Amino acid sequence: MTTTAADTSAADGDQPTDACAAQPHGPHGYAKQKDQHLKRLRRIEGQIRGLQRMVDEDVYCIDILTQVSASTKALQSFALQLLEEHLRHCVASAAVQSANQDADAGGEEIEAKVAEATAAIARLLRT
Repeated sequence: MTTTAADTSAADGDQPTDACAAQPHGPHGYAKQKDQHLKRLRRIEGQIRGLQRMVDEDVYCIDILTQVSASTKALQSFALQLLEEHLRHCVASAAVQSANQDADAGGEEIEAKVAEATAAIARLLRT
């Protein structure tokens, strides 16, 4: 099961305050390319299944490690694409919304989105 920003906020006791996080199945930044993302994830899933097959068939360690590296890079690339879409969609939406609100409330929303994106980047760097 995957954890979304909305799940994390709810688990922390915070309620999502923006349209991006409030709609678990709504128009997220990746919505326009959802089919492409699913295709890419299926390809990565195939790579992982290939790893299982390699271990089952007692393939040479270095060959398996090479495939692990390729799979890791594929996931990292996917994560960066998703992060970029989050920044373009959710963070940009927060900025537009802040322009329509008072400066303090809008600034807090932007700060929250930047902090959320920064935490996601930190998690990506730890892996």
